[in-house]
Amino acid sequence: MKLKDISINERPRERLLNVGVNNLSTEELIAIILKTGTKDLSVKEVSLNLLKEIPNLKDIRVSSLTNIKGIGKVKAIELIAALELGRRVYYEKEIDKKIKLNNASSIFEYFKYILNGKLQEYFYCIYLDNKKNIISKQLLFVGTINMSIVHPREVFKEAYLLSASSFICVHNHPSGDSLPSKEDIEITKKLKSVGEVQGIHLLDHIIIGNNNYYSFFEEENL
Repeated sequence: MKLKDISINERPRERLLNVGVNNLSTEELIAIILKTGTKDLSVKEVSLNLLKEIPNLKDIRVSSLTNIKGIGKVKAIELIAALELGRRVYYEKEIDKKIKLNNASSIFEYFKYILNGKLQEYFYCIYLDNKKNIISKQLLFVGTINMSIVHPREVFKEAYLLSASSFICVHNHPSGDSLPSKEDIEITKKLKSVGEVQGIHLLDHIIIGNNNYYSFFEEENL
């Protein structure tokens, strides 16, 4: 059935206005983003085909989307952009300065959405005051596909600028394996050592993998 053959009140855009976005199916939301189908397929049919081919929308890529009839490069880009925007709105909220991210599991829950799907290593520092309240979250380094380039000078420069008393390091492993590498262990030791001299202490270094994490503090490796 073509979209034009569906009664106006049952079309995705009209249903969004009438019943609210929360009551639309995933297929209808995709149809709104795609806008049009082909001469042979309605936009709702294209949306259904997309969900059959790629049931986990977190896995979408331009190359996989454009293999689906009715989805060209422009539509693929628009859909990926819409999904990324939604992810940022719901999961990359600013850290409330009154919240104490003082355990590895809460930090993991916050950062796993930010780092999900990243193909490079992202190295963050969370800086805290003397009461362990969050002062700032800073992305300091973006590395290659399997290695971040971390220098203590940059880590502590930000700490001085923020008048931080302590900090927590967080980075991801694109491979999905959260176990620390030799380089991770070495940089953690170096940051801890410099921090003890400077009076700005490293509280933890958390490595985030594929829905799992490694905490140097929890593993008593700090």
